[in-house]
Amino acid sequence: MVESNALCILADPQHSLDVNLSESLQAGEVTHRKAVGSLLYLSQITRTDITFAVNFVSHYLEKPLIIHWNAVKRILKYLKGTYNYGLFFYSRVKLKLHGYSDADYAGDTTTRRSTSGYIFMMTNGIIAWCSQRQKSVALPTTEVEYMAPSQAVQELTWLTLLISDLLETQGETPVLYTDNQSAIKLVKNPEFHKRTKHIDVHYHYIREKINEGMFSLEYVTSKEQLANILTKPTPRTRCQELREMLGIIDL
Repeated sequence: MVESNALCILADPQHSLDVNLSESLQAGEVTHRKAVGSLLYLSQITRTDITFAVNFVSHYLEKPLIIHWNAVKRILKYLKGTYNYGLFFYSRVKLKLHGYSDADYAGDTTTRRSTSGYIFMMTNGIIAWCSQRQKSVALPTTEVEYMAPSQAVQELTWLTLLISDLLETQGETPVLYTDNQSAIKLVKNPEFHKRTKHIDVHYHYIREKINEGMFSLEYVTSKEQLANILTKPTPRTRCQELREMLGIIDL
C-alpha cells in the first residue's frame, strides 16, 4: 500500500459490504486478519476517526470477501494521507468532563442492528470513545437512541471514579449530550410506555444514575453531535469537520 493513492474519506456511504455481492478471499485471508488487528490497535489508541470503519470491517474476519479486503485497503489509503494526524490536548485549561452519545438506526443491512457510539472529552481533548454494534435489533428509533446513552453512562461511571482518584474534584456535574429529544424524555420521565416496555432492564441503568445526580443529560443538535463519526460513514466535508472538532489535527 506504500505506492497507493491517498484518500480523503474512510468509507463511501453508498458502498455495501453485502456478502452476496463479492467472491471469497482465500490467499489473502491471513493478511486481512493481521491488517484489521493493526488497525484496531491504532483506532483504540489515537485515531478516533477510523474507529467506525475499522469496527465495521472487523465483523467479517471469519470469512472475508474481496469487498471486505478492499474496504480495509481503503482505510489504509486514508491513513496514508493523514499519517501525521493525532490527538491534541491543550494545557492550562479548566478540566471538565463531558461526552456525546449517538446511534445509527439499523445501519447494518445484514442483521439490521444499529450502531452505538460515544465520545468523552476532558475539556477539548478526547479521553475515551467507542463504536459498537448493538446486541439486539431495536424497533423504534427512540429505543435505539435510548440504548446508546445507556451504554455510554457505564463508561461515564468508570471515568468519574477514575478521575476522582487522580484529580481534585471540581464539583461540576459531567454532561452527556444526545441529539434525540424522545430519548431524553424517556430517561427523565420513567413512566409506563406501551412502546418501550420491552426494552431490556439493564438499559434502564441510565435512569438510576441520572436520579443520583451523577451526570446531566442535555440535547445537542445533529450538526454538533461529535459522536456521529462513530456510527455511520460520513461524507468528506462532514468527516473533516468532525475531525477538527474532535481535536484530531496534523501534528
